[in-house]
Amino acid sequence: MKIRATQAIMECLLEQEVDTVFGYPGGTILNLYDELYNYKDKIRHVLTAHEQGASHAADGYARSTGRVGVCFATSGPGATNLTTGIATAYMDSSPVVFITCNVAEPLLGKDSFQEVDITGIAMPITKAAYLVRDPQTIPDVMRQAFAVAATGRPGPVLIDFLKNVTAPNVEIDYEFIPWIQNRACSSVRALATSHDLKAPEPDAGDIDTLVDMIAQSERPLLICGGGVVRGRADREFRALAERLDAPVAITVMGGGGFPGGHPLTTGMIGMHGSRASNVACDQCDLLIAVGCRFSDRVALQPDTFASQAKIVQIDIDRSEIDKNVLTDHHIIGSAKRVLARLNQRLPQYSHQAWKEQILPLRAPSVPRESEKLTPKQVLEAIRRLAPQDTIVATDVGQHQMWSIQHFHFDYPGQLLTSGGFGTMGFGLGAAIGAKAGNPDKVVVHTTGDGCFRMNCHELATVEHYGLPIITVVFNNGTLGMVRQWQNLIYNKRFSETTLDRGPDFVKLAEAYGLKGFRAATMGEMEEAFRQALEAGRGCVIDCVLDMDEMVRPMVAGGSHITEFLLK
Repeated sequence: MKIRATQAIMECLLEQEVDTVFGYPGGTILNLYDELYNYKDKIRHVLTAHEQGASHAADGYARSTGRVGVCFATSGPGATNLTTGIATAYMDSSPVVFITCNVAEPLLGKDSFQEVDITGIAMPITKAAYLVRDPQTIPDVMRQAFAVAATGRPGPVLIDFLKNVTAPNVEIDYEFIPWIQNRACSSVRALATSHDLKAPEPDAGDIDTLVDMIAQSERPLLICGGGVVRGRADREFRALAERLDAPVAITVMGGGGFPGGHPLTTGMIGMHGSRASNVACDQCDLLIAVGCRFSDRVALQPDTFASQAKIVQIDIDRSEIDKNVLTDHHIIGSAKRVLARLNQRLPQYSHQAWKEQILPLRAPSVPRESEKLTPKQVLEAIRRLAPQDTIVATDVGQHQMWSIQHFHFDYPGQLLTSGGFGTMGFGLGAAIGAKAGNPDKVVVHTTGDGCFRMNCHELATVEHYGLPIITVVFNNGTLGMVRQWQNLIYNKRFSETTLDRGPDFVKLAEAYGLKGFRAATMGEMEEAFRQALEAGRGCVIDCVLDMDEMVRPMVAGGSHITEFLLK
């Protein structure tokens, strides 16, 4: 049947069971927003304070729900304001479809008002970028975009519609096809064939080889990477760990892929990894990394990484194999499918001697005495008082590492953090998306005073939509992680890292119509968090910390994984 082109875009969103869109309108995308008005009972739109906030919200929605997030923005600066969010999603393999509109066809290439080649800009940071010139292609492009974003290794996709394509008088032929039937469409079948979208079936011979390697191992170590979380393979991974009876190290992106409080967990691995994880990596004889790309924050010195071990990499993306660390064996396929096949072949193992060597190293270091509020106290208060399934969204820096070290994340999507791109300003937008997608769960946003200045305007979004998000500011009056490096490596030359300026975060919260608290002691923190849980609206807790608090342990970049600067 014939319908408006803009109507077809909305119907395609409904095909994909999209219920929430995050965005910010502008001139070139007005036709789309005018159509959205007709669908306001079917598709909820969350208007953020800035396009970057919308991009992170769509990303947080995707990570926390396992569904594809959707974000709208206009042309020019509206589109370019998305790029940090697109790159953040790309580096962490988060499925988001970004929809922008550009100037009309006759104005292309003429430096027209708010014209920009957003598909060209986005090409290196997306799985695919489409410029739609022909309205008749809208259904195929929309279906392909969602298939590309969600299939295989997930990631962001951008669709840029020319304004004339979305003109009110443009009609196209359209037939509603539910998403579950989309894969039968000829366009999507052709795309899957040409782009190898589907994860390959694990090779039986590769499984056999790994089974033999496990049988010969006396000191195995598992690494839980982001692929376990993205592939929702947490049950299969846990079954493997328990069958193998092996210690489990967890990457930043792997948080929630294996229970943080499990008896086999050794904690985070890498630059700020636990002593147990890093020593286990150095002394194991078999390292099985699942969905882990061995970034420079994990394999700090690739040539000596796990030097005593045979290294096995399991990944859905063939391009990640041997990219950063040379492996002895690898298996290509989705973590869920590979681990399910592998678990069927494994007997029950016991590695008691190896566990007795590694697991005692998890004992926490004795905290230094301080009359001031410490990061550990802040996080222990949250962990003790908040529900166990609380979603935690972080920004990037010291508070991020402290949050990951002191929380026990138990399921995929419970931890939302920018691991690959390290995006300051990610957290509050991600928290908004998480709360929109998980209205029944408590959402806590942890941030530093430097990061919070980059996204605090989204408090307007929190207030307007009545989102009871609790923001906890680790306020040490400095760019803490950068100061830590300056302290340890740059001879205490604190160049431009001291944040001796406003705003007063309690007054800022109140200016946005939210509740603000300040905590300088453990008792004040506990009371503030209790009140925040009961408030039923957004709250900000400003935690006053010492400027020279550090993240411990720490290994300098490029150093051997057990060469700790701090223990």
